Amino acid sequence: MNELSAFENFKANVDKAAKILNIPESDYSRLKYCERELLVSVPVEMDDGTIKVFEGCRVQHSSLRGPCKGGIRYHQEVNLDETRALAGWMTFKCALANLPYGGAKGGIAVNPSELSERELEKLTRRYTLRILPFIGPNKDVPAPDVGTDPHIMDWVMDTYSSMKGYTIPGVVTGKDIEIGGSLGRNEATGRGVTTIVKEFLKINNISPADTTVVVQGLGNVGSISAKYIHELNCKIVAVSDVSGGIYNPDGLDIPSIFEHVKKRNLLSTYDKGEFKRITNEELLLTPCDILIPAALQNQITKSIAEKIQTKIIVEAANGPTTSNADEVLAKKHIPVIPDILVNAGGVIASYCEWVQNMQAMRWTVKQVNEVVQSHLIESLNLLIKTSQDYKISFREAAYVVALDRLVKAYRLRGIFP
Repeated sequence: MNELSAFENFKANVDKAAKILNIPESDYSRLKYCERELLVSVPVEMDDGTIKVFEGCRVQHSSLRGPCKGGIRYHQEVNLDETRALAGWMTFKCALANLPYGGAKGGIAVNPSELSERELEKLTRRYTLRILPFIGPNKDVPAPDVGTDPHIMDWVMDTYSSMKGYTIPGVVTGKDIEIGGSLGRNEATGRGVTTIVKEFLKINNISPADTTVVVQGLGNVGSISAKYIHELNCKIVAVSDVSGGIYNPDGLDIPSIFEHVKKRNLLSTYDKGEFKRITNEELLLTPCDILIPAALQNQITKSIAEKIQTKIIVEAANGPTTSNADEVLAKKHIPVIPDILVNAGGVIASYCEWVQNMQAMRWTVKQVNEVVQSHLIESLNLLIKTSQDYKISFREAAYVVALDRLVKAYRLRGIFP
């Protein structure tokens, strides 16, 4: 059986949730389509004087519950199918977290590490001009994603504001603090992963000291998750990045590793302490209590799931588990806390930033962290209750909660004209 594409995988999850809730297809079919899709060409004058054209897109999945919300991704494998799926996941993520947003996603097929700072700025500003009719603080609010950062969001905000004639900080979130960014936003997704792990252990009366953890991916989310999960007193026995992984059954020196990767160094150049070097596939198969995939999509395939040796999976990345792998994990009774809950800390903090921008206010980091924590804990408890009530998986429960809210919004709004 072939693996489903990313968007087919998303639609399959929506169909499952609708079947559980006994919702007629006419009440949710629009959620299996994206509202708008914009394909763009982005010409850039390179440093050597040549013109290179990059391909990009912006997809708005749903605006049922409010402005569309979703990141801008710079990665050589960006494509329309994946972007549709990511936009759909954002719709359901925002509904599950009970935020007044719909879902969107955008990106450019480019390896940003191959561009100079000047080329990256030109690319970003030209892309912003291309999608400018699509976005706005009450329409579609982008944010950082894979390959983008606060400075890139600064350029997006400046370009949009320059075209409108006045400063509009609320057009994007994830900006630098000095121009309207929010305290706590940069660490929010990783802290959110930690909140989910901590709360789940607490609910199940499991001591963090007795818990072994494996983290795949040491980007912003993975490294910050590892840092704070280590501070919970969990034992992190393996971590990895694009260059491979390291393993020590007695636990790794996470503070040292965090400082190493924070300087943009690859794990392959890390040489402190005792450990065994392993591949990313070996890392996914490492025996542990909690496996946290925090890299890219489709890392846990059916073949990996058949050999996996973890007790629970906490999805920090977007779509790291394929639908075929989900079926295998269910048969093995390995629970999966899904991505649309686990990594929602980032979009909740983005919501905090957007509210501050719209109201010209400044919140403390404590206020932001409290809002993120309360939304995540409330959503986790509702997810667990829904799972128990319907006797379904956590992923199915997440989609059930989100779909129920979306369908209610659809029924109340109706169709115009």
